[in-house]
Parts: sequence; C-alpha cells; structure tokens
Amino acid sequence: MTFFAAEGLTINFGGIRAVDDVSFEVEPGQVFTIIGPNGAGKTTIFNLVSRIYDPLKGRLVFCDEDVTSVPPHQIASYGIARTFQNIELFEHATVLQNLLLGRHTLTRSRFWEEVLFLPRVRALELEHREAAERVIDFLDLQAYRDSLVVNLPYGMRKVVEMARALCTQPRLLLLDEPSSGLSVEETEDMAFWIQDIRTLLGITVLMVEHDMTLVSAVSDRVLALNYGRTLALGTAQEVQQHPEVIKAYLGA
Repeated sequence: MTFFAAEGLTINFGGIRAVDDVSFEVEPGQVFTIIGPNGAGKTTIFNLVSRIYDPLKGRLVFCDEDVTSVPPHQIASYGIARTFQNIELFEHATVLQNLLLGRHTLTRSRFWEEVLFLPRVRALELEHREAAERVIDFLDLQAYRDSLVVNLPYGMRKVVEMARALCTQPRLLLLDEPSSGLSVEETEDMAFWIQDIRTLLGITVLMVEHDMTLVSAVSDRVLALNYGRTLALGTAQEVQQHPEVIKAYLGA
C-alpha cells in the first residue's frame, strides 16, 4: 500500500516555476522533513498537499487513493491535518474552544438533530469533549484549557495549533515550520512532542523545517529543495553532507 506519495508535482506562479517535478514517498510511522533555503518551494508543497493549490502537473496519493482533486475543505476528512507557519487560531476563543473546532470534520449529526439537541447530538458532544481533553492531557495543556489564545505566549500558541490539528484524528500530520519563533528550550520540547506523536499516537508526520538541530533529532528521511527542485533525499546526515545542499545553504 502507498501511504502517501507526491508524484512529479509541478506548479507555476506567473512565469516562475515554484515547484518543478518533485516526487517523494512517506511511509507509515515516519517523520519526513522537507528543508531548503527561503523560496525553495517548501510551503508551496504543503499548500499542494493540503489542496490550497492545484498542481500544474503531477498527482498526490494517500492510502492508495488519488487525492489530487480533493477540495481543500474535505482533505481533513481523509485524515490529513496541518499547522501553519503563521499561527491560524481563533485568538478570542479559549484553548478548549479552539480544540473543539478541530473536531468539526468528525461531526456526524444533521442540522435538525442539533437544533433539537437530541440524545445522539448530546452523546457526540461528549465524545468530542473527551477527545479534546485527551489531547490536552497529551500535550500538558491542562493549565491553559480555559485561557484565551490571545493571552498565551507565542510558544504555547504553537502547541495549541498542533493540538487542534491532532483533534481531527489525522493519519498524516503536516507541520509547517514548527520551531519558527521558538526559543532553544521550546524547540527541544517540540522535538519531544513530535517524537511522541509518532511513537505514542502512531501518526505519520510530514514536516517543513529550517532548524537543522530539530530536523536531525526527529527525522527519518529528509528531502532538500532549492528553487523548487530536488537536491537530495536521504537521512538527515546524508542530506546535510550532500555537496549541492551545502552549496545552496552556504552559497559556496
């Protein structure tokens, strides 16, 4: 079974080819990381995978199903969730409320059932609340459960956004620059969360990251890009030692 594969992804923005024939495969239980200098096409690939953009060429396969044309609002129901480099949370809602919003793709009740608040709806509400509380416990967010997001420090907001993604019960979690803006200590904590998400929750992680310490700590496979093209694919150590990767990062 093909768990996740990108095959020949290509996209243009005007006359610029942002991603040029990029292919890679992610196996179940892996942490697969995409690296590269600014403008390399990393987040563009995430936007293709999460269906914000349509590829000019190529296709996306998830659990043996072609998801290249799945609408963006439906991709979470397939088991793919993501975070964003620029945090996308409801700042004037509480942590718990944000996490419960992450459960909306799993809602199975009809509008009229919710209006009447039938027993089935009440049971689903309890199910969603219990699932959110499990994520709160998993990420040690108990002290922040009822806090407004706007009052939280930046590093904690990053964890809350990851928590909301986990509430969708994904099989594939896309983390876009999870260490961006974090301190050294917070980045170390993030490494532990990513490892636990993989080992304890059994969720496969596809990550875009610039911090090579974090990349080396958690990644099974690494794809290096530059100008939208593949430079190297292998372990973190192999990729970091690749001459083209060194040239791209150091300008040598």
